[in-house]
Amino acid sequence: MKIDVYLYATLSRYLPEDASGRSVTLEVSERSSIREIVELLSIPEETIKLIFVNGIHAQMDTVLGEGDRLGIFPPVGGG
Repeated sequence: MKIDVYLYATLSRYLPEDASGRSVTLEVSERSSIREIVELLSIPEETIKLIFVNGIHAQMDTVLGEGDRLGIFPPVGGG
């Protein structure tokens, strides 16, 4: 199945080299979890603060479906 993965801010460095911009479409096995995608892209879990699937807050164990849009954000600071 295909999913779109969007990595924001400092996490964009974990996108494959052939990715355009801050996103990539991945072909993954049915019933893949967010944790599996994070591992596939070698993203350290401690660098992740927020996760959204199709605009809805999600957890690492959320199972993805065909055509889902996965957005992953790092912690951000400001002042």
